[in-house]
Amino acid sequence: MGKKGLLLCVCQGTCPSFQEMNIFEVGNAIRRERLVDYVAIHPQLCALDGDEFLIALLAGGSTDELYIAGCDPQMQAKMYRDAFQAAGFDGGKAKGVDIRNMSTEQAVEAIKALITSDGA
Repeated sequence: MGKKGLLLCVCQGTCPSFQEMNIFEVGNAIRRERLVDYVAIHPQLCALDGDEFLIALLAGGSTDELYIAGCDPQMQAKMYRDAFQAAGFDGGKAKGVDIRNMSTEQAVEAIKALITSDGA
C-alpha cells in the first residue's frame, strides 16, 4: 500500500497571509497524530523547482494520496498538473486546502478536516 503525504507550501515564507502561523508546528501537529506518512515544507511549489520537487517526490509510485496545504485548491490543481503528469501521479489523488490567513491552530484544523473527510 502506498503512502499518504502532506506538503505545506508557504509562498516563500514572506507572504503576509502566512504571518500568523508557525508552519513547523502545523506540520508537527499533523505528523504527531500520524494522519499521514510524511510531511514536507516547500517554499514555493508553484515555481519551477517546485515542479522538480513534485516530480522527484512522486516518481516511482510510492505515494497514493497527497494533501497540499497552501493556496486555493483550484489554483493548485492547475499549477501542479504538469508535474503530476511527468511523475505518473494521478492528479485526482491530490487534495488541496487553502490555509492562507489562518493561525497555526486554524491551519491544523483545516488540514485535519481535509484528511479525515477523505477517509483517513
